[in-house]
Amino acid sequence: MKKLAIAVLSVATLATALAQETVNLDVVHRIRDEALQNSKVMDHLFYLTDVNGPRLTNSPGYFKAANWIVGQMQSLGIDAKLESWGPFGRGWEFTHFSAQMIEPANAPLIGVPLAWTPGTSGAVTGDAAIAVIANDADIERYRGTLKDKIVFLGTGRDLAMRTTAPGSRYSDQQLFDLAVAPTAGRGAAAAPGVRALAAGPGRGGPAAPVPGGAQFVNRLNQFFAEEHVLAVARIGAGQSDGGTVFAQSGGSRDAKDPVAPPTFALTPEHYNRVLRLLDRGIPVKLEVDIQARFIDDRTDSANVIAEIPGRTKPGEVVMIGAHLDSWHGGTGATDNAAGSAVMIEVMRILKALNLPMDRTVRMGLWGGEEQGLFGSQAYVTQHFADRRDMKVKPDHAKFSAYFNVDNGTGRIRGVYLQGNDRLRPIFEEWFRPFADLGAGTISIRNTGGTDHQSFDAVGLPGFQFIQDPIEYDTRTHHSNMDVYDRIQAADLRQAAAIVASFVYNAATRPDLLPRKPLPAAPPPPAGRAGGSN
Repeated sequence: MKKLAIAVLSVATLATALAQETVNLDVVHRIRDEALQNSKVMDHLFYLTDVNGPRLTNSPGYFKAANWIVGQMQSLGIDAKLESWGPFGRGWEFTHFSAQMIEPANAPLIGVPLAWTPGTSGAVTGDAAIAVIANDADIERYRGTLKDKIVFLGTGRDLAMRTTAPGSRYSDQQLFDLAVAPTAGRGAAAAPGVRALAAGPGRGGPAAPVPGGAQFVNRLNQFFAEEHVLAVARIGAGQSDGGTVFAQSGGSRDAKDPVAPPTFALTPEHYNRVLRLLDRGIPVKLEVDIQARFIDDRTDSANVIAEIPGRTKPGEVVMIGAHLDSWHGGTGATDNAAGSAVMIEVMRILKALNLPMDRTVRMGLWGGEEQGLFGSQAYVTQHFADRRDMKVKPDHAKFSAYFNVDNGTGRIRGVYLQGNDRLRPIFEEWFRPFADLGAGTISIRNTGGTDHQSFDAVGLPGFQFIQDPIEYDTRTHHSNMDVYDRIQAADLRQAAAIVASFVYNAATRPDLLPRKPLPAAPPPPAGRAGGSN
């Protein structure tokens, strides 16, 4: 009888909690109408990509885009600024790339220069040479053989025929699998049949990454300088093929490190052709022209911060965000002008409707995400807590939630709870008005690889939405195909409607959103326990 009473009380408590989580359907209707019928999200995207892309952190394109956003916010009557953080390192941009095989036959080559590598100081012509270098012994094996060569660094790759479409949306079964709690001990694992959203071709490394750590890479770059190689070619990373090249960095942002040679990634079909010719003993001559430069006058970077003050609880904050920086092969459309455009649109919607909100709504568009979540981590450390010692600041207690979009152009299908199951009944109610737009999956799982982690790491509620894959991992993520044309406009409109509604709900509910227990500070690095020497 006692157990039955406890069960009845638990059900009654849950029902009370659900009953208290009210949603203002009139406001939701107004938000939906503004987001779907009067959208400006593709206008934002155009200026972030075609006009101001790409946006490599600390490049001129990045700061042009950041300043454009500040101007747009201010034109809407929203306070906005650039907030400095750093140091990040030197900037870099390229303004021209061409590569051509001229012997034994003429053929243009599809490729992308790798970030933080120099230009060729005009067009250079030289013989191609293969060098497979994985350690110091390999360096010595090639010493004295690469002068004035265009070095193809590493072996080619067999290309399997693709039998599935590059673009997809989540099926009902995949969403069901994603909503099921993982097996004990596998809290961060993806559900069977569901892609790992934080993974993908090119994430976490350069094209055709060189084995060994940073010290070995520095020795290799020093070797190439001593050999006087003209340029280095690498095969495009991950699933590069069909003219798509996934490419990131090839050199260091630190001016103290040895400078890499002019380095570019090629689509595998063109890389493989050169290697086949050389394997048959047929000489290959190439012409390469790269115009690129390092920018050393600004080693700090900046985030874009904008906010709409709350009316009755302005010290309490709801945040939205996305990373503004991109890689440079395309214009950074799906990664992540899409998320940034959605957040700009959310701020526009909330301001245009003049919705009364108790808490302050703040937008953060981050730099340095692609190199390690640097911008959002710096912001969290400055304003809320330092993950290294977990000493929280006063604003930590006044923070409600952070909502992030950074998985491409796909429409929102749900949200990851990051292990915070107390939010399930709240988010279920918030999603209910958007069931007809395909959203509502609640996953207890953690997902990684983007800026919500900076907030979650210090015990603040931080969330990434579940999004349809579309072509993110197969075509656009960090590639030369990450351009405006790969964006699904209807999906961005849907995302803006949902995020704006979530923000309004968080900014007007009686209490801050529930959070997980404060995490402990990580242990000190090995050899430093017990205080300073």
